[in-house]
Amino acid sequence: YYIVEIPEILKDPSILWNFKNGYVVYGGIIGGALTSLIYCRVKKERFLPYFDLVMPAVSFAQGFGRLGCFFAGCCYGIPYDPPIGICLKNAIGTAPTDIPLFPVQLLESGLDFLLAGLLQLCFRKRTRKTDVIPFYCIGYAGIRLFTERFRYDTERGIYFGLATSEWISLALAICGVLLLLVPSLRRKRASHS
Repeated sequence: YYIVEIPEILKDPSILWNFKNGYVVYGGIIGGALTSLIYCRVKKERFLPYFDLVMPAVSFAQGFGRLGCFFAGCCYGIPYDPPIGICLKNAIGTAPTDIPLFPVQLLESGLDFLLAGLLQLCFRKRTRKTDVIPFYCIGYAGIRLFTERFRYDTERGIYFGLATSEWISLALAICGVLLLLVPSLRRKRASHS
């Protein structure tokens, strides 16, 4: 949110303290990760196993967050014909109210709930204490990259042809792949030593 709104924040810094409108989910994830890191440092807990534990709940909460987006009329989809296209007549967000829109918020909500279930299964069957984190990174990045094709709220900021959230999704997916590969590379290097 702050990245996209830098020009407006420079004009009016009081925007930083205006919490009546929601911010973006990636900001919540980054803020939650930093807060969790601080919490783990204070409590002398290991961060990655803790974060691995909470990943299914994060995805589950995101599913409810997207339901909130649907009811508020934000994060709306492209114009789409009925019966799938829905007019958001009483939207308090920025969605147009005169044309049917693809309910991308409901699609992402369902995919977030599905990811939460898959992450819970992954947590139960994990072999290391940090197996869930990379699957969350790759899974959620994939969900966002897919659902962004159906988004119509272009005021979020487009840079070099991609929305800010798409750039963050690409970075998140790369982090997830690296988290999967690094332990394997370490094991191979150790076996060749």
